[in-house]
Amino acid sequence: MEWKKTNTTYKILSDAEKGGYGVVAPIAYNIECILAFIRAAEAKKAPLILQVFPWAITYSNGLLIHAAAKAAREASVPVAIHLDHAQDEKLIRHAAANLPFDSIMVDMSHYEMEENLAKTRELVAYCNEHKICTEAEPGRIEGGEDGIADTADLEGALTTEDQVEDFIATGIDFLAPAFGNVHGEYGTRGPVLEYDRLAMIRAKAADRVRIVLHGTNDFPEDVMQSCIRGGCSKINVNKLVLDDYLKYIKEKAATTSLTTLMEDGTKEIQKLMEWQMDVTGSTGKAA
Repeated sequence: MEWKKTNTTYKILSDAEKGGYGVVAPIAYNIECILAFIRAAEAKKAPLILQVFPWAITYSNGLLIHAAAKAAREASVPVAIHLDHAQDEKLIRHAAANLPFDSIMVDMSHYEMEENLAKTRELVAYCNEHKICTEAEPGRIEGGEDGIADTADLEGALTTEDQVEDFIATGIDFLAPAFGNVHGEYGTRGPVLEYDRLAMIRAKAADRVRIVLHGTNDFPEDVMQSCIRGGCSKINVNKLVLDDYLKYIKEKAATTSLTTLMEDGTKEIQKLMEWQMDVTGSTGKAA
């Protein structure tokens, strides 16, 4: 489809795959996140995929998404707006038709595979009608995060070779495989990833779709970089860039004015974002 060549998420990730680097895709919960993410991208001259969970739509009646899109349009670097882990069909259709998203993750992983694929195919077609690119999750990534419905209660399943083909056939643009990565915490053992499985997925995907990395909480720098070398170009982060902000709010909320909390909290997020842009190799790629 010709329109995809001008879609911001598609362009950002196509360039990243060709350049062998990752693009940080953090979750925004408030204005502080939006400002920090874009300020970091501009400071580092890095492309950015700014994500929200469906919660942001229902909580703010879409206002947070419009704020993020306005900030993205005015940024001096490429910034895409992405809806992550959208699991409600009605909300996906609303988001595609009425909100300024560049891409949407159609996450039907809470259904059995046959129904998952059928619903994914239908919703991908709907999103494409509105010139919105799509992401989906073959296999099932275990665990849960604040803002994602249902996922925490589901049993994980690693992505198979057949699933890669089946999901590409739905028309998606971005593939988020399960190869040992989990949503939420890894515990004391840390991540145990199957790089051979990732290599198989990348080989099957070839040039047809970009690979997305989910479940990066507490990833050491070398693990993150190994995943990027393995073909992951969209790098979802959440707690990894919000940890210092959350600690700051917890420690200072009782004794600090709200405006100072917001301003200094934004700086805490920006510092970690800049660090992750260095880690993923996207620094300077928007220069």
